[in-house]
Amino acid sequence: MSKKSLKYIFVAGGVMSGVGKGVAAASIGKILQARGYEVTALKIDPYVNVDAGTMNPTEHGEVFVLDDGTECDQDMGNYERFLGRDLTGANYMTTGSVYLSVIQKERNLEYDGKCVEVVPHIPLEVIERINRAAAKIRAEVVIVEIGGTVGEYQNILFLEAVRMLKLKKPGDVLLALVSYLPLLSKDGELKTKPTQYAVRSLNAAGLQPDIILARAAAPIDKKRKDKIAFNCNVREEDVISAPDIESIYEIPVNFEKDNLSGIILEKLGLKSKKKDMRRWMRLARSMRLSSRKIKIGIVGKYFGTGDFILADSYISVIEAIKHAAYAAGRKPEIEWLNAERLDIKKLKDYDGIIVPGGFGGRGVEGKISAIRYCREKKIPFLGLCYGMQLAVVEFARNVAKFKRAHTTEVNPQTPHPVIDLISDQKEILDKKRYGGSMRLGAYPAVLQKGTIAYSAYRQHLISERHRHRYEVNPVYIKKLEKGGLIFSGFSPDKKLMEIAELPKSVHPFFVGSQFHPEFKSRPLSPHSLFAEFVRVAIMRK
Repeated sequence: MSKKSLKYIFVAGGVMSGVGKGVAAASIGKILQARGYEVTALKIDPYVNVDAGTMNPTEHGEVFVLDDGTECDQDMGNYERFLGRDLTGANYMTTGSVYLSVIQKERNLEYDGKCVEVVPHIPLEVIERINRAAAKIRAEVVIVEIGGTVGEYQNILFLEAVRMLKLKKPGDVLLALVSYLPLLSKDGELKTKPTQYAVRSLNAAGLQPDIILARAAAPIDKKRKDKIAFNCNVREEDVISAPDIESIYEIPVNFEKDNLSGIILEKLGLKSKKKDMRRWMRLARSMRLSSRKIKIGIVGKYFGTGDFILADSYISVIEAIKHAAYAAGRKPEIEWLNAERLDIKKLKDYDGIIVPGGFGGRGVEGKISAIRYCREKKIPFLGLCYGMQLAVVEFARNVAKFKRAHTTEVNPQTPHPVIDLISDQKEILDKKRYGGSMRLGAYPAVLQKGTIAYSAYRQHLISERHRHRYEVNPVYIKKLEKGGLIFSGFSPDKKLMEIAELPKSVHPFFVGSQFHPEFKSRPLSPHSLFAEFVRVAIMRK
């Protein structure tokens, strides 16, 4: 694939944040894949953080982790799920990482002594990174989501990169604006004026959108399309309806109702190689028509943001549950259970309980109480990362009789540190190196035959993504096993415990993973652990 033939699609947002740019970009990738094109996707985040690793989930949502250990925005998870492809750190950049790279190049005399300026050198670095990511998989089309909202100071330099690229490669660059149309309850009319102002903001940056994706509570009618087209200088057919829907996996199907892939190919001068959305359409249909329910509770602490619930804190867990449930012909009912205000007896109302990842001491005792209740009442339980560690703590306290057992993350003075830092992590924290210093990315694990984990994966060696510092303390492994806990997955050198479980004779499904299986679940191929968890939960129901 020659470099000249690479096509670029930029996705920007208008009116407000959280408008759905990520799933729009992922959906565009999916429909172009269905047309036979090799596609990759990038996310540009406008903050000065070098990556997403140090940000609080209640502020920014989930931190997604790639195979290579990159800590990134949750939209990268959407790209992987929709495209069915594992991405790398080359597909993610922030203002901080771009500036850091430019400064490092300047220090290394890579600019040959020139005066290095914000423009053009920052936008040029952005373009170089986009081209590098596309070349890595020989992509024919690269989709780039620009974080934030047009008109904000933070993303001006990224819009400048689009402008420069459009000048250099006319006909190869397409700009899509995802803009929100408010619906006023007073008269029930979708208002187009905010979108008109968003387009004016783009115009002020020297850009004109080629396509407008009209996000709204309801499908946009012809009159509103005509109004946007006239005032925003686009064709009526270039205004695509993007209404609220129950499942994000219906978005590519909805886009194709307005022939979005055909419009994109026409604008970029491409021909359709094929058109095959059958598997995806079957998936969307099954999600829409599933009626038998399965009720799953998530016991966590990263829910509250003021008076509102932030489901984005655990978005990959939510999607993994959906993938497994729909594949089993069930409609998932997912409920948030705040670990700090937990009514333990209500857990009996759920078909399964998940304790997801997290950090720190807030809500820990609530989580441990929930885990104990699930173990004693034989409710299907899946612990993820911190959830697995707390399951080990609960077992140590209440079964192995280490009464004051704990993780040293919460209680450094515990007499029984069943979860503790490994030596290299202690050195890192002593030096106050927090960013990008956990055990991150894909690591192999060996599974023990005859266990729930082995029956779920049906293979001896697996690879899963990690994001943690603390591990099961090797000093206590034999003691915990003697009490009846099974470490069914471990590192190839047997030093690190990856999966803990109870035997089926004791509990139908009590499993914890040190890794994050949710990061590798896909709508067309649910993750093995989630699939087995859901299967057992259905049987119990």
